[in-house]
Amino acid sequence: MIKAVKGFRDILPQEIPLWRRVEEEARNLFEAFGYSELRIPVLEKTELFKRSLGDTSDIVEKEMYTFQDKGGDSVTMRPEATASMARAYLEHALYHSDPVGKYFFFGPMFRHERPQAGRLRQFHQLDVEAFGYLSPSLDAEVICLLDTLYRRLNIRDLTTLEINSLGCRECRPRFREALLEFLDGVKEALCPDCQRRRERNPLRVLDCKEKSCQEVLQDAPDISQHLCQDCQEYQGQTLAYLDSLGVEYTINPRLVRGLDYYTRTVFELTTTHLGAQNAVAAGGRYDDLLKQIGGKDIPSIGFAVGVERTVMLLEKRRDLPQGTPFHCYLALLGGEATKEGFNLAQKLREKGIRLEMNHQPKSLKAQLRRADKIKAPLVIILGEEELAKGTLIVRNMAKGEQEERPLEDLEGLVGYIKKEVES
Repeated sequence: MIKAVKGFRDILPQEIPLWRRVEEEARNLFEAFGYSELRIPVLEKTELFKRSLGDTSDIVEKEMYTFQDKGGDSVTMRPEATASMARAYLEHALYHSDPVGKYFFFGPMFRHERPQAGRLRQFHQLDVEAFGYLSPSLDAEVICLLDTLYRRLNIRDLTTLEINSLGCRECRPRFREALLEFLDGVKEALCPDCQRRRERNPLRVLDCKEKSCQEVLQDAPDISQHLCQDCQEYQGQTLAYLDSLGVEYTINPRLVRGLDYYTRTVFELTTTHLGAQNAVAAGGRYDDLLKQIGGKDIPSIGFAVGVERTVMLLEKRRDLPQGTPFHCYLALLGGEATKEGFNLAQKLREKGIRLEMNHQPKSLKAQLRRADKIKAPLVIILGEEELAKGTLIVRNMAKGEQEERPLEDLEGLVGYIKKEVES
């Protein structure tokens, strides 16, 4: 039997209610905050991610699904959405219609990582990006949007919001020098990856997940001590806005994120309920990205939500949403009744009735068992005897009661079904 590719998985019908809850809650919330949906392609030119994520990032070095297409161009299946959203924003000059562009996206991403719980090679993200403003209030609004989403999903108490500032192009070089000096003194204790990162992008050493490196880095310089006056004030104003909204957060001076394009504000939503996979959402400001990929110098901020991990958190709750229930089951008995019932089913569905029916000859007892299995509260019974009388029977499965109704009164039947289901 052919099975799914390693690291890729099916999302089964019984899982879909949780996915839909995340997607629908997010869509309603993002639109309330003024964000419009933008859909981006799965394939992009590889150069887009090399420029945006950085040649030394783990994603570019180890994880991208990159190949040559039939025209000889190097293309990559998107490993994240921010670069693609920025590319679309620039390519279509969306800044002409509105200097502030606010967009969201939902879809799969692809990274060749070691599959484990909460980490797959095809995974899904909700992505939010705001282009055009450098403002502490916008940073706070974006962070508040993420906080609100998890509160609406009733899992915010399972997470911790961590915030830091990475400084700007003026003050980050000073921190880089101090960090390099520290790393030179401990380089022998670093893992091979960090020894390589130390030469090419020392800030990325702080993002290492190896326990031995984390112990060594306990005494590393604190970036907050090297911020310029503007960045200190910017962070202070952002936090003041969050405080005014009552958003709970923790300052984490070791939070650097693993991508090159971040500047100033960065944040993560973490949890202790998913084992090693502790980050469920993350983002930050990236004021240099659009210029790096060949566009205008436009300040921007955004975040991505890991949908699989968010769904795993939702599973910790008891108030799980159920699948969309049927209103009724249509039990048909006899050839002529089946023909008439087939047309009736279509008419009811067009009126908004969620209905299941049998497509093979079965006894009434067997069809009632099927109705009970799918938890249909009502069963419409139409046999040759009812057809001859121009009637049908509606049985309430919970009450054990039934009522005979005229077959031709479609509107009356629809109203009766909705009334019974809602009562």
